[in-house]
Amino acid sequence: MREAAGLSTSNLSRALGIDRTQVSQIEAAKVGVSPERLRSFAAACKCMNEPLIDALESMVMDRSKGWWEEYRGTISDGFLEVAELEKSAHSLMLWVVTHMPGPCQTISYASSVFGRLIPPLPRHELEARTTFRMQRKAALRRDRTPITCFLYESVLWTRFGGTPILREQLMSLIEESEQSWMTIRVVPFDIDTFPGAVENLTYAFGAVPELDTVEVESSQGSIHLDAASQLTSYRSIFKRTESMALDEDDSRDLVRKIARTL
Repeated sequence: MREAAGLSTSNLSRALGIDRTQVSQIEAAKVGVSPERLRSFAAACKCMNEPLIDALESMVMDRSKGWWEEYRGTISDGFLEVAELEKSAHSLMLWVVTHMPGPCQTISYASSVFGRLIPPLPRHELEARTTFRMQRKAALRRDRTPITCFLYESVLWTRFGGTPILREQLMSLIEESEQSWMTIRVVPFDIDTFPGAVENLTYAFGAVPELDTVEVESSQGSIHLDAASQLTSYRSIFKRTESMALDEDDSRDLVRKIARTL
């Protein structure tokens, strides 16, 4: 809101009658903010977007701890941030080119994905990551969060852990695709041109478009993007991917065909 209003931190601190450091700490999430202070921020920035202000106020009022907090200190904060992002999302859209989407992975497949890392993870960390991923999956199923997954066909052939584990994963994927809140669509090899994204992506839809977030996955960790121009760009990428993907029935047929071929 401050940036949209063209205000510096000093400008806003003077308008609110508080120290500039306090504004910086609030924006960096180092200190909490009350609903009253939030609305003072909005007024000082001349923000008239009531749906955005209401959504932010709802976030401010929620002081509950997520289930992922029990893992803090056990696995990296990056994993916890993904779980929190999924919990706050109204719906999710994923594009994967390397491995099955996390919300669809079986426990054997997930363990195999984490087990391929070099240097190998210690056994306790491998088990912690696998268990954490299964809890993420269970939480999404419990909340029935709408999820749309676009899979490049290579994902269906890549044998993390070997053929039996992949076959089991493909059969599980078919079952997942029949859930009312889960949409699975495959982008086949024989499309005229690759959709564009070479990384695994998650587009998390917030309560309002201004609170959408994109997670870009890489071997060095995940990056979270939320600038308006970035969101517009990734929405275009997903729209192009959707236009090239098979429909749900044809996607299921292809998954079954590959499972029989293995």
